[in-house]
Amino acid sequence: MPSNILNLPAYTILGSKESEHDYHIKAETASPLTVCSNCHSRDVVGYGRVEVLAHDLPMHGKRVGIYIDARRFKCKSCGKTFMEHLPDINANRWMTERLVSWIGQRSMTNTFTGIAEEIGVTEGTVRNVFSDYVNELERTVRFDTPKWMGIDEIHIIQRPRAVISNLHNNTAVNLLPNRNKKTIATYLSGLKDRDIVQYVAMDMWRPYREAVQEVIPQAKVVVDKFHVVRMANDAMESVRKSLRADLSPQQRRGLMHDRFVLLRRERELNDQQRFNLDGWAKNYPLLGEGYRLKEEFFKIYDASTKQQAQIRYEAWVKSIPPELRDHYQPIVTAWSNWQPFILEYFNHPITNAYTESLNSLIRVMNRLGRGYSFEALRAKILFSRGAHKVVQKRPKFDRQNQSIGYAGIRMMMDYEPPEKIEEINYGVDIDKLVAMIEAGEI
Repeated sequence: MPSNILNLPAYTILGSKESEHDYHIKAETASPLTVCSNCHSRDVVGYGRVEVLAHDLPMHGKRVGIYIDARRFKCKSCGKTFMEHLPDINANRWMTERLVSWIGQRSMTNTFTGIAEEIGVTEGTVRNVFSDYVNELERTVRFDTPKWMGIDEIHIIQRPRAVISNLHNNTAVNLLPNRNKKTIATYLSGLKDRDIVQYVAMDMWRPYREAVQEVIPQAKVVVDKFHVVRMANDAMESVRKSLRADLSPQQRRGLMHDRFVLLRRERELNDQQRFNLDGWAKNYPLLGEGYRLKEEFFKIYDASTKQQAQIRYEAWVKSIPPELRDHYQPIVTAWSNWQPFILEYFNHPITNAYTESLNSLIRVMNRLGRGYSFEALRAKILFSRGAHKVVQKRPKFDRQNQSIGYAGIRMMMDYEPPEKIEEINYGVDIDKLVAMIEAGEI
């Protein structure tokens, strides 16, 4: 085997063996450092040798193990024994530094088990290297703190995970392991410049609200409009199912495609759908009433002020027939419990506008999720290169107070100061991320 096969100049190849799956390469340091690791004295003597196995990058489709014949020394000054320093070797993992870097990047696209088999280490070792890699990314990749924040959720690996977003820029800035109050509060507490957060849009999940009110009390909580109006659709669906349960098969055929029509807004119906809806309402008055209630509830959000919205809501509640009260009761309860935060929308109409993008991400992640840990999927979502929304901003013009004479003008003409460009990372563009994954770029 050529002496430079490893491309590690700090080592001399002593020999090698090749098996069906592996390369076993024996080596030693080319220029051993003979300085005591304890007191830094150079008054040391040889104290034997020890063989150290360090894993390296796969080569020619085979796993690589470097068996380093490492020298041991004894210091005459302090009496300590020590092993020589091994260049390019990560002593915490007993593998080359380049392999450590390779594992970190590879873990973004491959399973831990697959990587472990490819290089000949345990799955736990790969997981630990990946954890170090992600911690470094967390330290170096900083997302701008949103002024308008969204807290939503996405179901990944059979559990709901909280997604933190920048609503002003339609990006995701974090993905948390769960949606518990403690988890949300811990994240918010660690935010840089958290006092700049002005509004937080969320669904009606109490732990979100309590965490925000405790950690960033200056932020206004706004219940996302779409989570509220969706309850009207749920109530309509409840009415529809309850009615169909008591119908004969022939009657049910007369309501063909009723779900599609009943869940659409009235202004979106075509002539045929309007005709069908009118017929259903005449034959089944409660179905027609259910549709009316759904549409009237949606119209509450056409109000221009929160006072007007509250008036419309109160009129809507009074119009609910007793027979349909149970179906629409969840809306009444939610409005009662969250009224100030629902009405805050009419002062600050912000929403988690990336909901559809999140749904796309859910589908992609569920497809890719087999064999991946949550930590790996989170890293893929947050730190994939090319998926971030990054802008560069030049500093503001710095007006000088003192007068500038002729000499000063000449100096300014001759001198070109380097401009400091500020780079701001707003987070992950979810649409871009989904497109990259589907295109096989991640």
